[in-house]
Amino acid sequence: MTELDALGWNEEFQQAYDELGLSKIEGISLGRVVKTTGGTCTVLPSDITANIPSRVKDEGAPAVGDWVVYKHMDPVDVIVKVLPRKSNLSRKVAGRKTAEQVVAANIDIVFIVMGMDGDFNLRKLERLLTMAAGSGAVPVVILNKADMAENPEEMAGQAESVSSGVPVHTISALEQDGLEVITDYLGQGVTIALIGASGVGKSTLINALCGDEVLKTACVREDDSKGRHTTTHRELVKIPGGGLLIDNPGIREIQLWADETDLDEAFSDIAELAQGCKFNDCSHTSEPKCKVLEAIENGDLDQARYDNYIKMRAEIANLQARREKGGDAVKRERWKWIAHAAQNYRKYKREGR
Repeated sequence: MTELDALGWNEEFQQAYDELGLSKIEGISLGRVVKTTGGTCTVLPSDITANIPSRVKDEGAPAVGDWVVYKHMDPVDVIVKVLPRKSNLSRKVAGRKTAEQVVAANIDIVFIVMGMDGDFNLRKLERLLTMAAGSGAVPVVILNKADMAENPEEMAGQAESVSSGVPVHTISALEQDGLEVITDYLGQGVTIALIGASGVGKSTLINALCGDEVLKTACVREDDSKGRHTTTHRELVKIPGGGLLIDNPGIREIQLWADETDLDEAFSDIAELAQGCKFNDCSHTSEPKCKVLEAIENGDLDQARYDNYIKMRAEIANLQARREKGGDAVKRERWKWIAHAAQNYRKYKREGR
């Protein structure tokens, strides 16, 4: 096995690289991004820091997990091309801007890590499952800190009830209990991304699997069980014995970059009920003979889960409208509306209304 193979290189990436026709250019090398910092990224297996030119940023800046072609231009290395991704975990950038932020690229599995302490929240889990649904990777729920839970089996059951068949595992990374279930997912070249809030133990889990403190960790605050954001950047870590894990900073706000297909995958029970609705375009809010509403009335569907589904469905519809229309156009229209409202207000004031 070559160094590239250990990093996840395969025939699919090789074909994409061959089609670029760059291999004959002098000074060209291949590698995988393990860390990004502003205008540079760290690339293995050569462990070099390469500059990211504006042209590459415009085409789509490399994210952690990306395979890149770079060239040595004495005295620096420069990224030439980012290879097509086989999968990517994304979310909407923070704030009003309508743009995608790639959290991790070319991943095989997504570990949705949730603490069995103050972090445990089924509605948050549903959002993370929706986020993972469109990644092209296999989602797995990891409930950490089982040593802090009074009834971990009950909490695992609650998580399973909203996970639509996604595997749910309980572990204690700090106590190194249940880690064998994690190692079952690892293998040569397998890439796993970890997502979750600060303080859920993502870095602790990686350290436990590495057998060493390769990532900094810190205790959560005792008053609210919130994390301290020890991880400040995304980083790909090689695990002894095979496998790669991508650690991510804790997610405070889960802004979705998804579509209705992703939502239906995360809420497969509601999607199945919707198949029996009288109207194909049923909104599941007021229409007659709506099977979703009937399930709520019969007690077969939890009201809180339904409310979260409707909320996210509206959020995704708004996101898609903004993406189709263009974020700048939406922004211009909003300011045009504000200006019109302000003009009417001044008119009313002048008329003494």
